[in-house]
Amino acid sequence: MTTLHTVIYVTWAVFWVSWVIAAVSAKPGSRRDLRGRGSTFAILAITFIVVRAVHPGAGSLTNVPVAVLGTALFLGGLALAVWARVHLGRNWGMPMTTKDEPELVTSGPYSRIRHPVYSGILLAVLGTALAASLYALIPFGALTVRFVYSARVEEQTMQREFPDAYASYRARTKMLIPFLV
Repeated sequence: MTTLHTVIYVTWAVFWVSWVIAAVSAKPGSRRDLRGRGSTFAILAITFIVVRAVHPGAGSLTNVPVAVLGTALFLGGLALAVWARVHLGRNWGMPMTTKDEPELVTSGPYSRIRHPVYSGILLAVLGTALAASLYALIPFGALTVRFVYSARVEEQTMQREFPDAYASYRARTKMLIPFLV
């Protein structure tokens, strides 16, 4: 394992530990859909642990420009996810949860993307695939399916909570990728 791989995996560990710690400050709420609780973390953790245990050097690209691009995507994705999480403040919660006294946040990264936390994590996983291991494409695919599903469930909830404001917000933003999707 190269130094770059080690830095990426340690950064992921720090990210997830800080993410869990930050959850303590979220508003209380309820979870309407308990299926898949913790699945985002589980998908990432299990994939990386198994790949590293079974094939420590497998799936690595040796192309320096691709590794540099992957590292930039990884860092940019984590930065986007953290920015979105910080911008949400106490309104943040686990996927498909509802908060007591919800607020519709439409500023910061939410001014262009309705689900920037999902977008950031997906971008970081894609960057990991390019910079460290193509095996990261496995959780990238699984997370894409999971996040699109979660986003659609959350959007139904937001539409019920904020019928007029959410319809307007949805019309001017994209779900996951600015200007595209």
